[in-house]
Amino acid sequence: MEDWKAKLGQHFNIDPENLPETEEVVKAPGKQFLRVELDKRNGKPATIVSGFECDEQMVKDIAKELKVKCGVGGSVRDSEILIQGDLRMKITGMLEKMGHKVKRINF
Repeated sequence: MEDWKAKLGQHFNIDPENLPETEEVVKAPGKQFLRVELDKRNGKPATIVSGFECDEQMVKDIAKELKVKCGVGGSVRDSEILIQGDLRMKITGMLEKMGHKVKRINF
């Protein structure tokens, strides 16, 4: 069984060894523009942090740090952090100290 790069090279007459490797784009904390907003989940307030342009593990690490410092629960789904309660001001301050650019969305 041939690997897909070899098949691609035969089909398009390309040397499979010279194909560029795909790299995931990970922006530095200062280059990301995060949104912190309030949402209602099952009638209870929840703070949502979105706009991450990095790998899922980095988002999980940031979420863990936020949850520990705030002393609340939360979760990570689809590169969004959900923190229980209305903690927009506190989370905005913590993210800015980490070096992120943050926009707090008021409703």
